[in-house]
Amino acid sequence: MGSSQWPTVPRLRGWRRLWPWVVLLAALAAVRWSKGAGFADAYALLSRPFWPGSAQREWLQSAGSLEQRARLQLLQQDNARLRGLLELDRNADASRRVSAAVISRQVEGWWQQLELGQGSLAGLAAGDAVMGPGGLLGRVQSVTPSTARVRLLTSPGSQVGVWVPRTQQHALLVGVGTGRPQLRFLDKDVKARAGDLVSTSPASTLLPPNLPVAVIQSINPRGVPAPDAVVQLVASPDAVDWVQVQTR
Repeated sequence: MGSSQWPTVPRLRGWRRLWPWVVLLAALAAVRWSKGAGFADAYALLSRPFWPGSAQREWLQSAGSLEQRARLQLLQQDNARLRGLLELDRNADASRRVSAAVISRQVEGWWQQLELGQGSLAGLAAGDAVMGPGGLLGRVQSVTPSTARVRLLTSPGSQVGVWVPRTQQHALLVGVGTGRPQLRFLDKDVKARAGDLVSTSPASTLLPPNLPVAVIQSINPRGVPAPDAVVQLVASPDAVDWVQVQTR
């Protein structure tokens, strides 16, 4: 039995030599597994007395408040600048408007055309937009030095590109020879409904943008190739005596 105990001594000596390396490997594995979280926590704990005090925290808060006030001031300046540009644009549009009296109507149909008492001498030209109280009436068809002929939106063959602001859908306003033009949608999926406002497109280049034109009265969902609608003009051409012409 005594001879059987001798081999255990070298084994114990070998283990005593290896255990520091095993502990070191285990520690490295723990650091690897925790991604150094323990070292970071230990560093944070040891360096806490050297952290910035409340004075520096107040400085940072004051700097943040100053930055926010500076940004607010810049935003207010940009807002004022944009408002100024918009006002200039409105003033420019107003300066290009010419008031003209209606001096004659077509006897056969008041819904077709008007004769105005201003012409090319006042700056009017073919294609100019003609507006009555509330909205668009039509476009100048031809001019003489002192008169202008207006083709109304209700005139047969008149076609003006418009859109419905609520649904942001484009359509074509077509005159059919009656007091109520027809609105022809370009898409089959029409989300407009009775009571929606129709205006000129904000991207229009032939007409002033965002001018009120009409109000949808009823919609025919079975129209071909796309639904159509009957509209009532905002500006009534049969009762207008004075108009405004937007020159270009």
